[in-house]
Amino acid sequence: MPDGTARDDTLSPVRDITRRVRPMDGPSGRVGVATPPSLATGNALMATEAPPPRTGSTTRERVSFPSPQMIALGELEFVRVFLIYVYLADKKIEDVNYIRYLKSLPMDCFESEIWNRFEHESLPASDRRKNVDWDPSKTRLYYCIVEKRTDSIVTIFKGPYIDNTRTHLQKIVGDDNVLIVKFADIPGLTNSAGNFGIYCMYYCQVAEDGILLGLHLYRFFIYKDGGKEEKQKEEKNKAKNKKFRPSFRCYFVHIESGCTIDQARRRFMDIHNAPTVSKYLARFALILSKTVTLDVNFSEINVIIIEDKPCKDEHGNIVPDDDGKPLIHTDGTGLISFDLAIKCPVSVFKGNFLKGHELQDTVDSEKHRYLISYPLLIQFCMFYNGNAVKGTVLADKRLPDKTIHIRPSMIKINADSNSSGGQSFNSFEVDTTSNRPRKAYTSRFLIALLHYGGVPAEYSMELLGKAIEDANKVLNKAGDSLEVALNHADMDDLMSGRMILAGIQPEDEALLQFQLDIMTKEERKGFRQGKIPIDDCYYLMGTTDPTGALKPDQVRVIHDNRQVSGKVLVYKHPGLHFGDIHKLTATHIDGLEEIVGDSKYDIFFPTSGSRSLADEMANSDFDGDMYWVSWNSQLLECFKQHKPWFRRISRRKTEQKKPQDYPGSKLERLLFREYLRARFTPSYVLGAAADCWLAFMDQLLTGDIPKSERKMIKRKMLDLVDIYYLALDAPKSGEKITVPEELMVKQYPHFMERGRYPDYHSASVLGKIYDEVTSQESEAGPSIISEDYKRRWAALYQEYLRESSKLHKLENKAERNTNFRELYQEYKWMLYKAEEFEYSPRERFDLFNEACAVYQVVYEHAVPRNEVSKCGFAWKVAGRALCQLYTLKHGGDTVLCSFSVLEGAFKKNRAP
Repeated sequence: MPDGTARDDTLSPVRDITRRVRPMDGPSGRVGVATPPSLATGNALMATEAPPPRTGSTTRERVSFPSPQMIALGELEFVRVFLIYVYLADKKIEDVNYIRYLKSLPMDCFESEIWNRFEHESLPASDRRKNVDWDPSKTRLYYCIVEKRTDSIVTIFKGPYIDNTRTHLQKIVGDDNVLIVKFADIPGLTNSAGNFGIYCMYYCQVAEDGILLGLHLYRFFIYKDGGKEEKQKEEKNKAKNKKFRPSFRCYFVHIESGCTIDQARRRFMDIHNAPTVSKYLARFALILSKTVTLDVNFSEINVIIIEDKPCKDEHGNIVPDDDGKPLIHTDGTGLISFDLAIKCPVSVFKGNFLKGHELQDTVDSEKHRYLISYPLLIQFCMFYNGNAVKGTVLADKRLPDKTIHIRPSMIKINADSNSSGGQSFNSFEVDTTSNRPRKAYTSRFLIALLHYGGVPAEYSMELLGKAIEDANKVLNKAGDSLEVALNHADMDDLMSGRMILAGIQPEDEALLQFQLDIMTKEERKGFRQGKIPIDDCYYLMGTTDPTGALKPDQVRVIHDNRQVSGKVLVYKHPGLHFGDIHKLTATHIDGLEEIVGDSKYDIFFPTSGSRSLADEMANSDFDGDMYWVSWNSQLLECFKQHKPWFRRISRRKTEQKKPQDYPGSKLERLLFREYLRARFTPSYVLGAAADCWLAFMDQLLTGDIPKSERKMIKRKMLDLVDIYYLALDAPKSGEKITVPEELMVKQYPHFMERGRYPDYHSASVLGKIYDEVTSQESEAGPSIISEDYKRRWAALYQEYLRESSKLHKLENKAERNTNFRELYQEYKWMLYKAEEFEYSPRERFDLFNEACAVYQVVYEHAVPRNEVSKCGFAWKVAGRALCQLYTLKHGGDTVLCSFSVLEGAFKKNRAP
């Protein structure tokens, strides 16, 4: 743990079981209303004092000592207690001696014992944690779902789940002390403002009482949304009436006795200094980012605040924004000394070590003969003496050792100079580093803007044709297979890529073929949505020129060993404005190598001019934003830049209270209500604005509408651009954004798949791309598995899992085997309509398709859980059909052979 995070005695775990708490008969699944003593064994910010019973309450039980069952549970390590709660569901455990017996069992035996002992017919087999890696060094995620049922509020515990990364919160308080809570929809209620009061009535009490788990009491701490991409995906699914999972995660934390929630938060940063409640929530959520901790001793680090560089006009005057504050060029970016940069791992992305980069390095070793031992640019969060800092730092050889330069624009929470609080948890957390990028993909937004700027539709169709051709030959060429495997490394933990590099051919390994087929389908799905690979285009992290030499229309691009010079296109996703794609000049900066060394993968922007280029592109900055950079000759030849974006719709200046204006208990209620508001009255402005913009753009791209109508459409689109950019900042600004009715479109193009909305068949480049991919998919024939078959066998397979779970309990092995054979035979009849494949009266095309559906359903269930034994169902039921299909697909002569003849031939050749 970095220096500066040591805890004083007041944060040590408290073990005091003599406090008077309400009686608990054991795990019951209900939300706890009692405050137990803290028995935490990990890092501790542990459990708060319980509020006294409310006057006149008839729902509170009388105060008493903990039950013997609860005391016995308190003697178990936390992961065992949690697993008991998961497996018990809403039942109780009574036998104290049995609980103490469980303590002596190894973890694998413990899991098997409680799974078989407890009645768990209502618990899905997928909730069993049989194959969890119980290594205590692994990150464990503990979940629970809070539901409103007919006559009560209940909690359902899920997990633990294993992860490869930890948030800053988990690192400080320990995995066991963090509970990720989902508050479920109430049946019969829609998620709307009109029902907000009902959700508050039922769920606010949970936050007030806390969630009781054994002898741990968890209190509401903070929540976080899933980011721009997750929110946009959620909005689109909701708009299409599809099932969706909320992007908001609510975190409850177990803190020590005597420490309030407010005091616990202040140990991370002086969050009470936030200027508004909206910023309080947004800034404190920085502790929930998944990061890699840089090993630094903060007592030796020199953190220096340097000035931001303001934007100046041609007369040297500072240019203000709409609020009168100076516009700046260096928004979000600072510097770090080389000795600290070298300590930072390379190839980090959102707190994860990038999968596929080590294999890509192996593939490209002949092309790239260099070793990068440090990242050029680091996106980070720093918690330092009450300050919360977020942004990027550039490795700078000019700085003295152990030095970090930050700017005022990077400080999200300022330390309170008058604070008398305890020592803060100082830490430098790495989010993402500047990495060697893979080939970039287009998007619908980008294709539309490029086409509007003069790039012909034929070029996009040419790119699509090549992408489809490459996808179709993925099983035939090792190079294409490996590229697909690396592009989708997260889908199978890079195993497909490793198998290919080991020399395993897809045609020789069914699982590899299956995984590549899934990945290829994901690529084709992306093609429909405009996600097409394009040469000489990459996403690079942006920062500013440390020399100040670049002119306002110049950039410096560092990518591999190539000196990028000449014209380049630069764009920031998700830019919607006609002028968000800039045509700039890439040039050399004298003396830059002496500052940054030989590291690579970055784009430097100028610090001269009356406005930041980043601000001109989708209201961006340099706190980690990635910029699409292209030196593709065909794009550069055709594209004509339009005037850059400027804000047309001013922000609404509304008076907002400060967190300090609310007493402690009132602030806690307000913060939780803000979570409920975000969860149950979501805003769909982002999705609506983007969809309306795209529908209007589609009309412009067809080119067959009157000039007067085009002018009106463009005016509406410009308004939608401002609304979209304001909505992106709304969680921090607290501004309520809406899309006016006059900007809503009445019809959508067919490629947007709006479903319940009326649509039209688009003739634009986006419509043509969608149609081409769809036609290619339909021509693929039997390789595309029927969704009806998949749904049917998904239900049948769940039925099988329930039946087989009961059979596994049979102690007589012979009886168990007989029952399993009979069970498999039942499912064979469902597939073949006969005893076996050879006697099936079904058309072979349909039969093979359904057999593939069985295979896919089973493997999609088994592979993520690492339950290889579960794959046997597919082969025992559909094995003969799958073998026949495999033989037919790979050609060659076949021969009919009696099993007895084959057996005899092998016996004859067997050595005595």
